[in-house]
Amino acid sequence: MPTGPAPHTTSSASAGTAGCRLLLVRHAKAVAKDGAAEDAERPLSDRGRADAPRAGRWLAESGFTPDLALCSPARRTRQTWQLLVPALTAPPSAVYDERLYNAVPNTLVTVLAERASSLGCVALVGHNPGIHELASALCGSGPPELLEELRAGLPTAGVVVVDLPGGWDALTPGEGRLTALWSPRS
Repeated sequence: MPTGPAPHTTSSASAGTAGCRLLLVRHAKAVAKDGAAEDAERPLSDRGRADAPRAGRWLAESGFTPDLALCSPARRTRQTWQLLVPALTAPPSAVYDERLYNAVPNTLVTVLAERASSLGCVALVGHNPGIHELASALCGSGPPELLEELRAGLPTAGVVVVDLPGGWDALTPGEGRLTALWSPRS
């Protein structure tokens, strides 16, 4: 039986699409920074360990199935992916790329262009502000209420589904369509 408020979910289309699909996942809530641990080694908090599987269930229930996951090697992003993936019916391989750690949008696009060219759907698990900035830049169309929600921010464990009708060559500002948005916040 679910506890607490229902997750916030909005969507404007089914999982089917021409072109390709990008699932942008912000890592779940991590423990606070302290002087003792390196930033890259910060683990998920209790809330993060609860929210990451919920994101995975939402992806599975919505029919969003990645062919590959590209993931920052930071501990909190690895843990987010590892807790999310059991909900997927056909879990994809994951590639942990050092360049994705706290990456800016241009770096995220470079890694996607190198790794995603022959794939239909790719999940990218990373950090803010880069993940949110990339989502905001790519999404030139979509339902106004989803675009407004995305402009307001992307909470931890949030997922942005971007369809690229022009394929991976359309990884340029304004060429994506915001299809769905999920976050654990109520």
